[in-house]
Amino acid sequence: MTTAIPAAISDHARPADVLARKGFGPRVRRLHGRIGAAHHQAEGMAFSRSLLAGQAQPLQLAALIRALAPAYALIEARGPLLAAALGAEGFPWADLARSQALDQDIARLAVVPATPASAAAAIWLEHLQRLAQQAPHRFMAHVYVRYGGDLSGGQQLAEQAKAILASQGLPPVQFWEFQRPIPELKQELHDAIERMDLSEDEELELLEESVIAFQDTQRLLAELGTLAA
Repeated sequence: MTTAIPAAISDHARPADVLARKGFGPRVRRLHGRIGAAHHQAEGMAFSRSLLAGQAQPLQLAALIRALAPAYALIEARGPLLAAALGAEGFPWADLARSQALDQDIARLAVVPATPASAAAAIWLEHLQRLAQQAPHRFMAHVYVRYGGDLSGGQQLAEQAKAILASQGLPPVQFWEFQRPIPELKQELHDAIERMDLSEDEELELLEESVIAFQDTQRLLAELGTLAA
């Protein structure tokens, strides 16, 4: 008996998602196009595929949640002022914020054995700190990639994570759960990104940084994949 190969998140687009993409503004359309290849690469990594197949280990999921917390804390501490300075009005920070959910998930999964501190997360955090100081428009590329992913493919990952944890008698994580309709949050995120007032050079650097944001994610996914050994 062979195990079915899980389809990529990108191949699971619902009709509503396809319709929404047709309504993207010019900047979000360019961002979406730029990160396509990196998105598929991330989906093809060992941890991503095992999670999509429902075969990831609770140890890996707990390590993921613990690794994400510091970066989201920084994004949500620095992001609102940086976004406002760039003209990104109407950004739904309060509804997108994940730090509280991550802290609760870390507490819920405290029974899962600890893993070594994530070197990938530390590199990502240092990168974000540098961008917050030196290149806020590049920082916003990470904001777009992280929250955009949480509202899109992250919703499918949440279903698999819930089943994996439940099979081991563990509580579900709250990280991917939002209190408002996902389409509304996506639209407000996209609208705020479109409102940023960027120079031509900053526009190009925003696109460039969106790929780097995925590379930061890939580094973390590779690290999580080693925990299955």
